[in-house]
Amino acid sequence: MSEDQTHSELSVDGRVFKSVSNDADGDVGGETYFWFEQTDDLIHARYHGGSVRLGHLVGLHLGDTLDFRYTHVTVSGDTATGHSVDRIERLDDGRLRLHEQWEWDSKPGSGSSVLEEVPEQQIPPTEEPL
Repeated sequence: MSEDQTHSELSVDGRVFKSVSNDADGDVGGETYFWFEQTDDLIHARYHGGSVRLGHLVGLHLGDTLDFRYTHVTVSGDTATGHSVDRIERLDDGRLRLHEQWEWDSKPGSGSSVLEEVPEQQIPPTEEPL
């Protein structure tokens, strides 16, 4: 499969993801949603919810992985930055699941987490931070 085919078949463009698991050192939780956009291999997302007031990520779609940097502000007013590499899995129902290995740049800590695509009927009504 060519990289162009992988980008279109595993594209995150227009998809919304929700955190379904995360290690204790992470700020993202079960109420955090991610709105992704993708053009060719370039990806970016806006995220918020739970302890994250507002976050952004930007990076590249490389085959069946995403490689990106993230930055966010928590509801308590802390800022944080880091790096993540995500392996993309296609679920039986066609949705995507992201298996993340992440590490902070701005503080000590690293871990793994899982984001899962949200079915259309369960997408929150707004992309705006609360």
